Amino acid sequence: MSSQNPTPPTPPKRPLGERLGISLRNSESISPRILHYIKQRQDASEIVIGWVQLAVLVLFGALFMFSPKPATVVQWEPVPWALTLYLLFTLLRLLLAYKRALPPWMLVTSIVVDMSLLMALIWTFHLHYDQPPSFYLKVPTLLYVFVFISLRALRFEARYIVIAGFVAVAGWLFNVGYAVYSDYAASGSPMMVTRDYVQYMTSNSIMIGAELDKIISIVVVTAILAFVVARARVTLIQASVDETAATDLSRFVPSEIAQAITTSEQSPVAGQTESAEATILFIDIEGFTRIGETMEPEQLVATLNEYFEAVCAPIRMLDGVVTQFQGDAILASFNVPKRNANHANNAVTAGLQILDILQTRKFHGDIQLRSRIGITSGNVVGGLVGTDDRVGYTVHGDVVNLAARLEQKNKDLGTRILVSDATIELVRQSGGDLSCLEHVGALDVRGHRHAIEAYTLKADHQASAT
Repeated sequence: MSSQNPTPPTPPKRPLGERLGISLRNSESISPRILHYIKQRQDASEIVIGWVQLAVLVLFGALFMFSPKPATVVQWEPVPWALTLYLLFTLLRLLLAYKRALPPWMLVTSIVVDMSLLMALIWTFHLHYDQPPSFYLKVPTLLYVFVFISLRALRFEARYIVIAGFVAVAGWLFNVGYAVYSDYAASGSPMMVTRDYVQYMTSNSIMIGAELDKIISIVVVTAILAFVVARARVTLIQASVDETAATDLSRFVPSEIAQAITTSEQSPVAGQTESAEATILFIDIEGFTRIGETMEPEQLVATLNEYFEAVCAPIRMLDGVVTQFQGDAILASFNVPKRNANHANNAVTAGLQILDILQTRKFHGDIQLRSRIGITSGNVVGGLVGTDDRVGYTVHGDVVNLAARLEQKNKDLGTRILVSDATIELVRQSGGDLSCLEHVGALDVRGHRHAIEAYTLKADHQASAT
């Protein structure tokens, strides 16, 4: 038996929720997709933080360049060196932020370096102006500590705010301690420490109470920001869940309906409807059952998806809404639920554009698909239908049935598109172009007692669409 110790197993990678600062108990109920969405926002915030830090650095440099210089010549200038180091680190951090390569340890390091360089910059003031160390305790540059602490709130993680506040307190305690120690080392006793406020304000004296006030202010601001951000993070997570849910929901129902559902005070229930004049476009693939018999299931699905994407593009572009996919057929409505006064003209234009696309477009390599289209206008009821536990959006009315019948009638007439006279009249009223359409006469449509006057492409256009 080998005497070598077995290699310890590699610890499993922590869940994304823990790496984002969310407890395991809470992150278990949040999908990785939501956590990834939150991380994207945090990464964007780190870029903002980097640019703000760079702006602060530029301001530091400008203040140093234009500030009064000491009367005596200083052989070594520490401030430019501190600013240069800060610039190099800030540029590196900004680069990593753009590369989305800022792990938690790097963020903590960034906070420590930020605060350390700021405290070091403050410390160098007494050298730059050839003054005792107590001189730097009164510089207003300390106020930038609150800028750096508040910047961490952009990430919506309280722990980084607490770390920034802790490092700031530690840094200022070091500066205060160094000033007191230097005074004691120079004179053998703390000669510059005073309790006289006027003396403190008008000289290089050190007032311990004033320095404690600064530290208490840093602690209080840190605590308040951490508390607010901890509460705001819960809101951020909930908002991310709601926004993602609305986006996902819009893939199953029209985006307008998804938005209404997610912002409604009441749960969606079957029976919520709206009624309006609308134009319905119904499109179906000619002979798709026969075409599908020659394909593998995967190829069939891929072909349908390509076709749907190509056909739905003109519908979406012209403010139409695809309300249903019925096998290889598509039911689209204009003016319900998305309002558009020019709905009839838009529907006809979309139908003609679809025919143009199908003339030259081949799907899944070399498959040619041809479709038939029926379009008509009238009163439509749109709304949620289903049961108490499952609802969907659809449009109802005789107009919907007529559009489907007109699509089927193309087969008898050898045409590609049939538009009812109701739609044609609306197009005329809106000033639309009907030059490519011609009257085909009154059509007997199944389910309708009266014949329907219909229009189709003129002969020369019809030939090119065939």
